[in-house]
Amino acid sequence: MKKSLENVREKCPLVHCITNYVTVNDVANALLAIGGSPIMADDIEETSDITSICNALVINIGTLNQRTIPAMFDAGKTASQLGHPVVLDPVGAGASALRTKTALEIMEKVKPQVIRGNISEIKTLACGSGFTSGVDAAEQDAVTEENLDTAVAFVKEFAKNTGAVIAVTGKIDLVSDAEKCYIIRNGAAQMSRITGTGCQLSAICAAFAAANPDDMCTAVAAAVCAMGYAGQLGVLKMDQKDGNCALRGYIIDALYNMTGDKLSQGAKYEIR
Repeated sequence: MKKSLENVREKCPLVHCITNYVTVNDVANALLAIGGSPIMADDIEETSDITSICNALVINIGTLNQRTIPAMFDAGKTASQLGHPVVLDPVGAGASALRTKTALEIMEKVKPQVIRGNISEIKTLACGSGFTSGVDAAEQDAVTEENLDTAVAFVKEFAKNTGAVIAVTGKIDLVSDAEKCYIIRNGAAQMSRITGTGCQLSAICAAFAAANPDDMCTAVAAAVCAMGYAGQLGVLKMDQKDGNCALRGYIIDALYNMTGDKLSQGAKYEIR
């Protein structure tokens, strides 16, 4: 965990983010806070050029439209040719036919190295169809202590089938590369009241993957721990006058002040 973060700080990977317009500013600030560098470009006239100068690519389908979908595939093709890690965030897969179809096609044609989503989104990709509560996980899909063994086995199998590191985030986070699975218990319930923590995490995962190409599973697990721990630290800073807007800033501040030693001390995980 410590070395993964320190490598991000040292290498400052440039991450091309094709992300949704709801959270784009917070994604950029979170990347800067953790030690990466963001660039946003979603016009097909420049996506290939921008991807070629970056170290990683994030494809976030949160606000899909017919203009940006071709740009996602164009950037993904360039990243794959250059061997740059690609992170897919299948926001709301299962909520509409367009989202589900696009996410499945990205998996097939781009073959991302990392797929990060909530459990309902990941199940949709694994099964080819599914249901989500808007862009949130369906309650019946939630990973719990009671179904943890089954969830771990599912994530490992999906990682094996796709060849990607799979990161499932929720009350309990799972990160797997088929051989091992990190079970992470960082985070705070209040984070669900902020739009974009998942989008920020996907971009952070890209920075960690780019800076730690030899062990992307551990790197992505470190990214998940860092975001969750930042949420915990942010909640601790809140007082009675603070709401979700203040917490958003506290989380980004906590990422900015995160060190390898602090992450090692605060990360709560086990490996199966």
